[in-house]
Amino acid sequence: MRFKLHTTLVGLCAGLFFSTLAQAQVQQLDRVAAIVENDVVMMSQVESRMAEVRQQLSARGEAVPADSLLREQVLDRLVLESIQLQMAERAGLQIDEASLNQTMEQLAQRNNVTLPQFRAALERDGISYNEAREQIRREMLINRVRQRRVAERIQVTDQEVRNFLSSEVGQYQTSADYRLAMIVLPLAENADSAQAQRRAEQAQAIYQELQSGADFKGVASRRSASDSSLESGELGWRKAAQLPGPFAEAVDRLDVGGVTQPLRSPAGFHIMQLLERRGGDNQMVTEFSVRHILIKPSEIRSESEAAQLAQRLYQRIENGESFATLARSFSEDPGSALNGGSLNWVTPDTMVPEFRDVMTTIPEGQVSRPFQTQFGWHILQVEGQREVDMTDDMRKQQATNLLQNRKYEQELQTWLLEIRDEAYVEKKI
Repeated sequence: MRFKLHTTLVGLCAGLFFSTLAQAQVQQLDRVAAIVENDVVMMSQVESRMAEVRQQLSARGEAVPADSLLREQVLDRLVLESIQLQMAERAGLQIDEASLNQTMEQLAQRNNVTLPQFRAALERDGISYNEAREQIRREMLINRVRQRRVAERIQVTDQEVRNFLSSEVGQYQTSADYRLAMIVLPLAENADSAQAQRRAEQAQAIYQELQSGADFKGVASRRSASDSSLESGELGWRKAAQLPGPFAEAVDRLDVGGVTQPLRSPAGFHIMQLLERRGGDNQMVTEFSVRHILIKPSEIRSESEAAQLAQRLYQRIENGESFATLARSFSEDPGSALNGGSLNWVTPDTMVPEFRDVMTTIPEGQVSRPFQTQFGWHILQVEGQREVDMTDDMRKQQATNLLQNRKYEQELQTWLLEIRDEAYVEKKI
């Protein structure tokens, strides 16, 4: 539990003290582990988090540090969390119930269970669902603070992108990815020509069966001798550079769903199916022509006031007023306001998740209800949609994202050290 300094904490301790005297018995009180600016970290929080860490490490089969070391590490983590949560509070950041519920649903889906099953599993492990939900809310707030404060410190220049794309690492990272399945018919290296011929004929028969419409997964489960046969032959994602030359060339020529002719290697004969492709040449992407209105909270406008203004503008648009006219008058996105809120043509991967999700699901021409991102409150309208070949642009964007992610991790650690040094922290244990 988190308590505000100072009167609340003093009053709480005084009340507990007199209650103890009245009961004429000794009760152990929760105590302060650290004072952090206008907040405190309680010893119960430290012990609870230590128990969680021990459970996680044990489940992964990793060694658990000594209690003294673990306590110090956990306390440092809680201090940093407190600093960031207080920054979120001062900035007026909030996680609405709909966003939190959606995140809990996604966590359940990642574990291949329904939300009620996820809740039951947590409680079987001794974890309160409500406490887990509040911890997720705190993590979302912390992530939003980091996105605001760290992302704005990162710059990736055009020269850095060009240098990365011309490097061996850059060419590898931005090359095509293939999700593959494979059927393997093994053949010993010292096999004679008759054995090799029989294997080649078997491989060709399987290929003809597949060409006639047989299910690749079923054939792989029955006929393949590879380690992946129980997974219906699926290999997962592979870069072209991870495949032998002839294999990469054969896969690159396939359409999604297609299968290769039998391919010979020292291990035997292989037939591969292309399940999915991403990146590489001829990268077709969907672009959206979008208008939006952005309303930002500020020193003179609270989060709730920004939300209320966005809702009023939405109602005015619903009542027939011009989206473009209102965007010119009210939108606080300087790059689009003068153009009536128009962002021109954009791709989903260039938008923050909340904006992308609304943009890709709202019907063309319809105006969205106000929704929140790290930048403020938005109202958007999709005016059109098209498919374009973005190979070069996509490769540059992919390189930019990779470089930004690399810099983000470095800058995050620097920023965390800075805010820790600048904050008032007094440890009590």
